[in-house]
Amino acid sequence: MTTKQKVPKRISRTVLNSLKGGVVPRIGLPYITVGRKNEIEALLHDVDIISEGGASFRFIVGRYGAGKSFLLQTIRNYVMDRGFVVADTDLSPERRLQGTRGQGLATYRELIGNLSTKTKPEGGALTLVLDRWISAVQSEAAQETGLSPDDPALTAATDQKIYAVTSSVSELVHGFEFAKLLSAYYHAYVEGDDDTKAKVVRWFRGEYALKREAKEELGVNIIITDDDWYDYLKLFAAFFRQAGYAGMMIMVDELVNLYKIPNSITRQYNYEKMLTMYNDTLQGKAKYLGIIMSATPQALEDKRRGIYSYEALRSRLAEGRFSRPGARDLLAPVIRLDPLTAEEMLVLCEKLADMHAGLYGYDRSVTTEDLAGFIKVEYGRIGADQNITPREVIRDFIELLDLLYQNPGMHLAELLESESFSYTESEAVSNAAAKGFVEFTI
Repeated sequence: MTTKQKVPKRISRTVLNSLKGGVVPRIGLPYITVGRKNEIEALLHDVDIISEGGASFRFIVGRYGAGKSFLLQTIRNYVMDRGFVVADTDLSPERRLQGTRGQGLATYRELIGNLSTKTKPEGGALTLVLDRWISAVQSEAAQETGLSPDDPALTAATDQKIYAVTSSVSELVHGFEFAKLLSAYYHAYVEGDDDTKAKVVRWFRGEYALKREAKEELGVNIIITDDDWYDYLKLFAAFFRQAGYAGMMIMVDELVNLYKIPNSITRQYNYEKMLTMYNDTLQGKAKYLGIIMSATPQALEDKRRGIYSYEALRSRLAEGRFSRPGARDLLAPVIRLDPLTAEEMLVLCEKLADMHAGLYGYDRSVTTEDLAGFIKVEYGRIGADQNITPREVIRDFIELLDLLYQNPGMHLAELLESESFSYTESEAVSNAAAKGFVEFTI
């Protein structure tokens, strides 16, 4: 008999509240991950390539609620455990890959603000990484020389090691200024100059608007702009490797917001930026860098507005003739998410039922037969084969668990047989369409 995994209440509460609200939790995913084994293994194969000095670019494609964001967050947790620095963001009207009003730079700022490591998974890890790097270099220099921390010779030895790192970075595009700022941060760290440290971090975050200001305060004549922000991500990936991490993984969700851009020229500029990033990773111009983006099928395949409207991307990403549902090429640039099976959803509901009972401190009364009945009803609804998604099934199930907990006299069967539960998604979509409400809704 297997022992059920005990989940801390803090994690259970976060997971259940997030899933009921239709969003993916950032913690606790290993407790509820079901299916997607092949997709996870394919993406982790990329991780091995990245840690050896390579680069990768993948698209995860699936309908709203199919599990794209869940898979991204799962991979995020995996790679942080493997020593990667991770940066993630959702695109929006204010955050794009390219824009005329700083939308590309806004994406960069969000990515840098969300930098996460295993020891700081909630984001904001930039200063932690910089301080950890300097501390590690100082310790390494002390071990190699046997000098005491107060000995001036140790500072000189540390300087040499710092210079070796900055020299390797300075060879890249914009690397000279980047290396100069790394050196400035190191000296400010040693001298206890918190003001200069804060200015360097501000520059790294892309928060300087004027070159003149950066020149006066830091002695560098450039700032990060909407046009070149991606070059600095490549610099960070190279630096993080030198600082003792395995590499850098960038995750960009909600590509549908590029599809929604009304101006065709602006859309094309964004797809052109995407092509640059894609080519860089495949041609070896980026190192220790992985990029994963997620999109809906329409945002990818629509030849009028989607990514496929940009011929250079369509020719690179279009699926081959032999891939099909159930037999996808998971080594291709695009990973298409097939729906979770009813059996996989049953296993997931079992995990959620155990988590719910553990959180609220009751003995679980919902049996496996009850769960099978719930899954049968969900997947038997009109249009379920085309419209149902894991997000909807999970939200329904957590709502049932909450109702049963608050009303001990109720039984799962009577809730499943109620009229409100029988109201199908296909009917809801038909009604919304009749009223003209159907557009890019989640």
